[in-house]
Amino acid sequence: MTGDDRWLATVPSGAGRGPVLLRSGQRMHAGLRLGEVVRRRPPGLTASQWNTAARTLFDQVVCAEDTGRPQFAVEFRPPSSDATARRAERTTEAVAAAVGLPLLRIASATLRAAEHGPRVIGYVIDARRYAEGASGPEAAAVGFRDIVGRLPDGRDGAVNDLGALARTEAIEAYVARRLADPILRGLHVRWAQGPVEGWSWVEVRPGSFLMERVTLRPYRLSCGVDPARLAEDLAVLAVGERLRTGEADVSSLMSRADLRADIRRLQGRRDELVDGFAYDHLCEA
Repeated sequence: MTGDDRWLATVPSGAGRGPVLLRSGQRMHAGLRLGEVVRRRPPGLTASQWNTAARTLFDQVVCAEDTGRPQFAVEFRPPSSDATARRAERTTEAVAAAVGLPLLRIASATLRAAEHGPRVIGYVIDARRYAEGASGPEAAAVGFRDIVGRLPDGRDGAVNDLGALARTEAIEAYVARRLADPILRGLHVRWAQGPVEGWSWVEVRPGSFLMERVTLRPYRLSCGVDPARLAEDLAVLAVGERLRTGEADVSSLMSRADLRADIRRLQGRRDELVDGFAYDHLCEA
């Protein structure tokens, strides 16, 4: 199957199951089903596959404000290894590929579409717009993620780091003696046959860590920034959310030994990673 956007519907300005948000000439529609975005069953899919895929509920569909043409769809999902869910996801991917609809799938135990979706998707819209507008060697020298400006705490830093506020709040929590270490640390990897993955962790009590993982699967979609770095920033955002909402209780923390063991397991799979594993120093005793 090849992409063919003639199958995509024009989305009315008020469509969706929530408020329609505007951002940089784009509309964000919450809660559209795939069957509302795609006019009819594309060739190459059985009726059963189409019926399954048409019921898929996208958390957000981004459309051009002037034409209503879908630009890309976004799904937030909790991490899962359920075989039935994965089969449904593959069918959705096949339909999206057939009709030329880019898709972004975000898997996180903490980040949710309702609470975090508009901010994350607005960020992607802005990053894509910046990347599309950049031209020439000088414009390409500084990516969207690396633009320096004034941070919330008054320091200069990367203003387009989605984890910037969480990093500032971690310093404040450390000063207030609510954290054992003020630094939110992390890593990101690119799986050769799979998603990009970002980790972040912070030492809440001596030897005990709060840790988050986020995976991203961009299907035929440029995020405007490196997807792996975006995944790590989202993991930082998730850690900050748990610190802010008081979800960092003792039972949710992991020991230094367990954290290092998880990183070593990732290190042991370096042959499955694009560009290898750049975090050997984190595995040292």
